[in-house]
Amino acid sequence: HRNLQKLSLFGDISILQQHGSISNTYLGKVDPDGKKIKQIQQLFEEILGNSRQLKWLSCGFMLQIVTPTSLSSLSNPIANTMEHLSLLDNHIPGNTTLITAVELERFVNLRSLALDFCDFTAEMARVLADSNHVPLHRLSLLVHSVSIMHKSLDSMPEDENWKALTRNSTNLRVYIMAFDVKSDDMLRILKPSIPLERIHFDSYVTCVSGAVVDLISRQYDKFLTHFILMNDVIDMSGFPDLSDNRNEDPLVLLAWRCTRLSLLAVHGYTVWAHNLIAIARLRGSDLKVLEVTEESIDFDQGELADQDVDPVHNLIEQVSLGLGRPWHAVMDIELLSVFTEPTRHFYREMQSFSEGI
Repeated sequence: HRNLQKLSLFGDISILQQHGSISNTYLGKVDPDGKKIKQIQQLFEEILGNSRQLKWLSCGFMLQIVTPTSLSSLSNPIANTMEHLSLLDNHIPGNTTLITAVELERFVNLRSLALDFCDFTAEMARVLADSNHVPLHRLSLLVHSVSIMHKSLDSMPEDENWKALTRNSTNLRVYIMAFDVKSDDMLRILKPSIPLERIHFDSYVTCVSGAVVDLISRQYDKFLTHFILMNDVIDMSGFPDLSDNRNEDPLVLLAWRCTRLSLLAVHGYTVWAHNLIAIARLRGSDLKVLEVTEESIDFDQGELADQDVDPVHNLIEQVSLGLGRPWHAVMDIELLSVFTEPTRHFYREMQSFSEGI
């Protein structure tokens, strides 16, 4: 494996999860004394230590395989020439991080990086903004409620850190996936100077507010291309309505302000039919993907009262006309291009996003 150039590992943790968090009982049964994990950790470090040409190291959700000391196995020449690094594991006990700002200083040639948002500190942003570091092109950040609970947001980059980073890395684009994150935390995280190109909200418990969507459409109108809103909340009272008590629907405003928007996917939030038609007309054929699950679409009384028009047929016709191509609602959540398993989706998207430099 001395010739190994790309090492990408993904652990499918969905089998261990209950409502988005990992159950320890299963791990305890498989490896009661932790010996297997230790062996695999050592093998992983041996692979890193013996590598001579590694350019891409990506390790996602491989439970406890990567430890805070794993990267020290890499020799300086390899760390200095590495182009992509992703270390993701929302199952690290306490507040340990897989990489520190000091460790990151060796990686002067990184073009793309993917980390847990709570691990991406102001200090790290300063390291990456340093002139001896090649410009960073892609940054993927996973914001997880469990991580926020165990770690905190106190060390995250402030707006001036983002400004400094984008001065050194003028082509930097950021992809954020937020999982069950409370709206007030989101409003703290979303600094104005983040060059945010893609954002994906996923939830089992906590829904996104209209205020967050509104902030995104105002701050990132020059950058935003992908906006994904997924909600699997088991709530019998119906889906949350972002346009509640607002003159304008936040999703319509997003489509109006974000002129580069090419993908919009929504499930588990109420999307009014007339707003969906407005979105299609505003973005037209530039909106390459418009995916809304059938169960998320609602019709107001006026549309239902008109005896002459079938509201569903009218919706399909009007959205298709707006987009300039045949369109229909997504009939089954399994058919969404957005995987319903968030970590797998994030890992897949992060890979293609990072490769697309």
